[in-house]
Parts: sequence; structure tokens; C-alpha cells
Amino acid sequence: MPDRYGRGERDVNPPLEIEGVPDDADSLALVVDDSDAVEPAGRIWVHWLVWNVPPETTTIPEDWEAAGAVEGENDFGGVGYGGPSPPDAEHTYRFKAYALDAVFDLEAGASADDLGAAMDGHVTAQTQLTGTYPP
Repeated sequence: MPDRYGRGERDVNPPLEIEGVPDDADSLALVVDDSDAVEPAGRIWVHWLVWNVPPETTTIPEDWEAAGAVEGENDFGGVGYGGPSPPDAEHTYRFKAYALDAVFDLEAGASADDLGAAMDGHVTAQTQLTGTYPP
């Protein structure tokens, strides 16, 4: 991933293209996390949670304002995107997109656990891409 998306740089989300969303999807969710953080941080580190993304969305531009969607709390303690900042070595970041058969009544700042519980039984399709970022 380019430096500008890192926490110590511009700290803005990278652009993403979305395609192949099932016609019956009511919303989309996006989870960005770092499973390589388990060793230094003791858990998978959440960088971005977004839900209630309109299913017709095809592009999430750089530095997206999440219009029409809701953002959750990242593990830096803020709401919205928190860029990569691996403390020990290059880490792999997972960008996971979910098509859902529901729209959720979760307030902004909800946790990854809250979103996961809401999504349980509502995922109709999912995909993932990864990017790496050095310390």
C-alpha cells in the first residue's frame, strides 16, 4: 500500500472498486483489519468498519466521507479509517467486503463485535483483498 494511506502520513482510506454485488443485497459492509497484529498487539487490529453502504455503490474513493453509511470504532479509539502503522514488521491488511440482506440499526462508533453480531446470518456474499505495509 502506498505510504499516504498510513497512519503516520495522510491517514486516508485507499480507493476501492466494488463489483459483483448480488441483486438482492440490501446493504454492504466493509471491515479492514490486520491479523498480523496478533503477536504485537494481542488481537486482530481493526482499522475500519463501515456498514449500511448502499448496495449500488461501485466505488469508494480515496478519503471517502461514507455518505449514506455508518462508520464504527477502530482500534486506535477513533471512528472511521485508521491507517496502517505496523510496530514490528511488514503487515498484511485485509479489506473484507460483505453483501448483506439487511440494513443495521447500529450507531456510529459501534465495535467490531457489535457489527459482527449484527451481520450474523445476514451475509449473502463476501470477498477480500489484501495489501501490505512496512513499519
